[in-house]
Amino acid sequence: MTELNESIGWMKRLSIAATALVAISVASGCAVGPNFRPPPAPVLTSYTRPSLSAKTDSANVPGGEEQRFLPDRDLPREWWRLFGSPPLNALVAKSLEANPSLVAAESALRQARELYFAGRGQFYPTIQGNFSASRQRASAALSPPLSGPELNFDLYTTQGTLSYALDMFGGIRRQVEALGATAEGQRFQLEAAYLTLTSSVALAAIQEALLHAQIEATQEIIDISTRSLALFRRQLELGAVARLDVTAQEAALAQVQETLPPLRKQLEQTRNLLTALAGRFPSEEPEERFELAALRLPQDLPVSVPSTLVARRLDVRVAETQLHAASAQVGVALAARLPQFTIAATAGGTSTVFTQMFANGNPFWTVAGNIAHTIFDGGTLLHQQRAAEAAFEQSAAQYRSTVIGAFQNVADALHALQANAETLRAAVDAEQATKATLDTTTEAQRLGAVNYLAVLSAQQAYRQALLIRVQAHAARLSDTVALFQALGGGWWNRSGLGVAPTSAEPPEHAR
Repeated sequence: MTELNESIGWMKRLSIAATALVAISVASGCAVGPNFRPPPAPVLTSYTRPSLSAKTDSANVPGGEEQRFLPDRDLPREWWRLFGSPPLNALVAKSLEANPSLVAAESALRQARELYFAGRGQFYPTIQGNFSASRQRASAALSPPLSGPELNFDLYTTQGTLSYALDMFGGIRRQVEALGATAEGQRFQLEAAYLTLTSSVALAAIQEALLHAQIEATQEIIDISTRSLALFRRQLELGAVARLDVTAQEAALAQVQETLPPLRKQLEQTRNLLTALAGRFPSEEPEERFELAALRLPQDLPVSVPSTLVARRLDVRVAETQLHAASAQVGVALAARLPQFTIAATAGGTSTVFTQMFANGNPFWTVAGNIAHTIFDGGTLLHQQRAAEAAFEQSAAQYRSTVIGAFQNVADALHALQANAETLRAAVDAEQATKATLDTTTEAQRLGAVNYLAVLSAQQAYRQALLIRVQAHAARLSDTVALFQALGGGWWNRSGLGVAPTSAEPPEHAR
């Protein structure tokens, strides 16, 4: 029992010494290198030049509603619900539940957090326990290793060791700071994965709706051309038109028909994409179907003020964390050029009898301190520091490029919405005019008052105007998605993800 009490006693003293070392290191240490501060947001009042209107044009067709840009509105976290499509809402929910890319991003976040917590372990001393037992025979030519004459003996040793690197210049703290920034960046990467997935689902749904509309429009032209061909053939039988008129209409019909297979191929590929986004195999396609008429065009578009964009764009936030990590690595490289302080302590007992390791004079202990400083290394540490500084400058330039790109994305989306509204309005006018021309030409064809060139020209003009109209309709929906994505997707209004730990300070009780 006495030996056990002594063992517990020196273990307690070792723990007290460890805590004292942590406190001494934190109290006396400093963190060399730059202290990171996020770059200020650009001082801008608008994303675009004054030529952009606060609202778009409108057309008197479904999808032609006027859209208004509202800078005082916030983007909802489930922005896809603004399109008023229950199938889209259902498919997004399925994708968020089953898409494997989200599982991968969540796992990457957990990994980054665990590496951060592992790095924080460097703030503490390392304490290890060891027990060894051996059977030995000493040579009679040497002095007996024991106090007696025995040459054959057992030896039992129990010891505990403590080692601690005093972070006098903050190299460890800067390294943990970099790990914390990386973990925070991974959280933004996870949010970006959510935004990318929901945007991809919405865009694929709009693409499917567009393809359905294009197939329907093409089929309408095929029906018109088929009726026109039948009329030409009857007129040929009556001798009212030449064979050239019939063959020309046959060629025109064949040209329109050959555009259907590529559209159907794209439709099937889009369905496969939607299936994959939902985390399923192509043979397990979702039951949701999408039509342009069932997708409502959001009319009030929340547009955040420019000063908040850098805090809401996920690529900017990731670039900021990368800049933060690069800043911390400068401190790591600088601290490596300064003296390194370490303390080590060992305490234990040894005996030829297992129960006597801590009896009499058998216990032992050592305490040692060490200071190491690199005097010459051929410039290795110096150039590593300069490399870290260059990496920081690179990250700063990449951050600024990302910010500029973010503002460009928003401006591009706003201008695209403006232009698409104008295109749709013109396309509607053109569709109505070409349809009237086609109807008049078809009626004149029945009376034999026009030749085949006029008929083909009217059919081609109406087909082109019809396709441009449905494309402009879909483009307004797609560019609305692009605007929501460019503004950050409302992730800041979504709960469910914890904030990654980023503090590089030692544990509170050790301060």
